[in-house]
Amino acid sequence: MGALLFSGDAFLRTQARRLIQVAARYGIPIMFDERENYVAEGGLISYGARRSEMRRQAGVYTGWVLKGAKPGDFPVMQPTQFELLINLKTARALGLTVPQSLLARADEVVE
Repeated sequence: MGALLFSGDAFLRTQARRLIQVAARYGIPIMFDERENYVAEGGLISYGARRSEMRRQAGVYTGWVLKGAKPGDFPVMQPTQFELLINLKTARALGLTVPQSLLARADEVVE
């Protein structure tokens, strides 16, 4: 069985619903690198940085710029919070069993 990993390409984002439908028709699991609504719409799983945390960090940088700091002096920040979402309905439709240990780690499980 193959699988599809959906990464943040702008064009593909505009086609996400269609990709989810095609993947479902052909029984292909699809994983996303961000939350959005992809799992709720039928994607199997998503795992990625928590967008709200990234926006908060961007706000910190903006505040520093407005106070006159030089962007070249800013520390490099990496995401520290990640989200895991799993769609059990999609897993069942694909004939997949999601391990209980993975479900326990999920931030959200779509039934």
